[in-house]
Amino acid sequence: MNFLKAEWKNLALFNYEVDAKILEKYVPSGTQIDIWNNKCYVSLVGFMFKNTKVLGIKVPFHIDFEEINLRFYVKRFENGEWKRGVVFIKEIVPKKAITFIANNLYQEHYETQKMQHKIIENSNSNSFIYQWKKEENWNTIQIETKKDPVEIQIDSEAEFITEHYFGYTKIDQNTTYEYEVRHPRWEQYEVINYNVDIDFKKTYGNDFEFLQTANPASVFLAKGSKISVRNKRKLESELVLEEKEEEYN
Repeated sequence: MNFLKAEWKNLALFNYEVDAKILEKYVPSGTQIDIWNNKCYVSLVGFMFKNTKVLGIKVPFHIDFEEINLRFYVKRFENGEWKRGVVFIKEIVPKKAITFIANNLYQEHYETQKMQHKIIENSNSNSFIYQWKKEENWNTIQIETKKDPVEIQIDSEAEFITEHYFGYTKIDQNTTYEYEVRHPRWEQYEVINYNVDIDFKKTYGNDFEFLQTANPASVFLAKGSKISVRNKRKLESELVLEEKEEEYN
């Protein structure tokens, strides 16, 4: 069953190469960090939710809105194949109801902040700006791109970043929520210029303060598409399952 349907549009992705040890405490049980070409990434992502429906219903004033998230990449081996997914450190939205639903039903890490966005269309390029207010200061990410989208190449870094179709949430040391995100393969826009002006420590805490002085390994803008999010399922570690089986027997 689909919990959510929407369009994700104009995804600005700033990808940072990091030491995997920094992420170990955030890794959900049953998953492991997903590496590309011996590189571990976190991504700062800004995009638009459009035409949002929760359980098939459009909630007034919660249909179109911005989101900013910080995420990293994991994989889970099940039924003879790898499932590739993302884990969110924090997701920022401008709607309190979205935060309440996501944090209570999905145990995610949403936060409500004042947000705004702008698209500036020029003759040869487009600029995409996402902003959110933390305390008294506005944080900004901005990307200028060429006008026409191009295919995301197979086995490319951009493919690795965008082709993750599951979300994993760490509930505790033994329990993980898994949900599936469905969407077609995306296109991307070639980046001409970009700017990051945010306070990483205030927004994401001490663990990610080092990103303040780091340069992204890559930056691109994905066109996006319609998406659907399937209802979550609960995963428990083998140890917990063995204990339950012993109790049952």
